[in-house]
Amino acid sequence: MNHSPFLAKPGEPDELELRAAALHWLCEANVAAKVAGVDAMAVSWKNVEMILDRQRSLSATLSIPGRPQLPALVPPREVKHRSMASVEGRAAMIHALAHIEFNAINLALDAIWRFTGMPEDYYVDWLRVAREEAYHFSLLASHLQALGFAYGDFSAHNSLWELTEKTSHDILARMALVPRMMEARGLDASPRTRAKLAQAGDEDAAAIIDIILRDEIGHVAIGNRWYGWLCEARQLEPLATFAALALQYKAPILRGPFNLEARRAAGFSEPELLALLAETKPL
Repeated sequence: MNHSPFLAKPGEPDELELRAAALHWLCEANVAAKVAGVDAMAVSWKNVEMILDRQRSLSATLSIPGRPQLPALVPPREVKHRSMASVEGRAAMIHALAHIEFNAINLALDAIWRFTGMPEDYYVDWLRVAREEAYHFSLLASHLQALGFAYGDFSAHNSLWELTEKTSHDILARMALVPRMMEARGLDASPRTRAKLAQAGDEDAAAIIDIILRDEIGHVAIGNRWYGWLCEARQLEPLATFAALALQYKAPILRGPFNLEARRAAGFSEPELLALLAETKPL
């Protein structure tokens, strides 16, 4: 059995280790290789060809995250908005979504390798997220190609990864603000995005959005699960802790409308939803 590129060192068990594999693919800059590697990693874990070392101290020798030279990264306000009436406008929308999914692959891989000492289910949950995000990226990249474009043809912003970096030292802050806040925004945006694509006649893209929304509910639920677990372990009140962390890390102010049905399905409590609505600033 070939375990390359994660063959154990001489004297160590000849088995794959999940967190080291996650770090490897996080550092991978080739998009196709990253997507294929994440899928292979998930298959290896399912086939019991990998081990998990929850305490192992890891360090990166390459840039995190590995990303291609394109797309060019610009501030969010500099990302051009194009009319959905044109093929180029729809391609730009699909490209923006593909970039979000690419960052989400890296986010999930980072959650696996960076944080030690969590229960095994935590790492398995984020492996599932990484694989599903890679699938989403592949769907969007293929549709982009069908429209005559490729990932990298448009500029993109990096706000999701920036908050991931800010929370790299504390898993509580990471779980509170990235999946439960930044990724949950996708639950709110999906219905409007789908409607725009369908109205423009792109039913294939609308069907991809349906798949993404279905899976993203589960991803946000994973963030909620582990945020709640950490709050209980640290004897913290979840609502007050979230508010304090959002203020401390200068998290973006959320604006409605909110997909309350999807948020409930993802595990947000009614008090959390009431607090969200109360603190929201109008458009």
